Amino acid sequence: MALLASASFLPLAAADRWWPDSVETALAQAGTNRARLEPLLLATPPAQRPGMAFLIENMPEPDLATIDAGLLATNTALAYEAMASAPWAKQIPTDVFLNDILPYACANETRDLWRPKLRELSLPLIQDCKTPGEAARRLNERLFPLVNVKYNTKRRRPDQSPLETMESGMATCTGLSVLLADACRAVGVPARIVGTPLWANMRGNHTWVEIWDGDWHFLGAAEPDPAGLDRGWFVHDASQAKRDEPRHAIYATSFRKTGLPFPMVWARNIRWVPAVNVTDRYTPKATPPKDGKTRLLVKVLDRPAGRRVKADVHLIETGSTASTWFGTSREETADMNDILPFEVTPGNDYVVTVRSGWTETQTRVQATAAPEQVVIVPLLSIPQITHASQACYLPVAGARPAMGRLLPRP
Repeated sequence: MALLASASFLPLAAADRWWPDSVETALAQAGTNRARLEPLLLATPPAQRPGMAFLIENMPEPDLATIDAGLLATNTALAYEAMASAPWAKQIPTDVFLNDILPYACANETRDLWRPKLRELSLPLIQDCKTPGEAARRLNERLFPLVNVKYNTKRRRPDQSPLETMESGMATCTGLSVLLADACRAVGVPARIVGTPLWANMRGNHTWVEIWDGDWHFLGAAEPDPAGLDRGWFVHDASQAKRDEPRHAIYATSFRKTGLPFPMVWARNIRWVPAVNVTDRYTPKATPPKDGKTRLLVKVLDRPAGRRVKADVHLIETGSTASTWFGTSREETADMNDILPFEVTPGNDYVVTVRSGWTETQTRVQATAAPEQVVIVPLLSIPQITHASQACYLPVAGARPAMGRLLPRP
């Protein structure tokens, strides 16, 4: 591996190499980096050769030309070590290990050596876990507080590597998902990131994680649900995905070449991250509103155009039924598209009461026939705003100004 690139470097003859022609084809695209990758292949222990061959054969062309041989060797050795020591090792198919544990990256993030650090941090957290699903849930609950990483839109960029995210202490959904997926891989849990370029309701994109435990299951990164896997605030939004409309479909990343690029809204010109269209896994999970119902989403801000705050929300349907609902609005640490939902009847009038500390705000709103209607309620005395989607703000018929007031102390 100490061999340096030079103009005089000559590829090995077929009789002198153990790797197949598919790897040789990839090496031909590596340019001067072939002088580092070929000695790496020669030094690879026989037990790790299938994995090293898989990585180089499927490696994106930019990586072939630049990947550090030492990083590749350490990553591969630790991946095999993690798989050998995992209690569920015999349950993981070889192709799942190769594609969803072994790879050194999920998408286009910086290629850094995250595996040693994440294995050191994650292994103690999952010592008593018996299944990949149990281990993934444990990591989602405990890793983010341990490394002091939180959701924050002030992160440096969306596609941060695990080491970049842990250094800054903040990330949005993509960075959080990369960190969780790689932490899973570091302890032998098959994992990949999943996302949609644009929700069908037009409220932006989102990224989350899938893990393999006999089949693929999903979880929101840094959003643990005590009820288990396959739950999250985005289940309804995902159920509206459209398989044959590329911008509204749901994709999982793959290291193995698939012929389909993973759509990255943060790097639209990059098409070398492979993908699998997994929309069908999410659309049968649809739990549509009851007949005749639509969704009213309530977002509470501390002031006009301010920060999201956690507050108690009480929704009352006026009229003869006088139905009531309760919920809690989401704060800044929640994903921007995670908005408190209620099922309502179009045309009916509702009173939205929001309380935070000693401040209470109350407003009236009439439900529209739109599939979703977002109500934004500032806690200060300011006219409340509603809109049908995040793309534009529209006044809701029948809405009255929100009146913020201080409640008397008991």
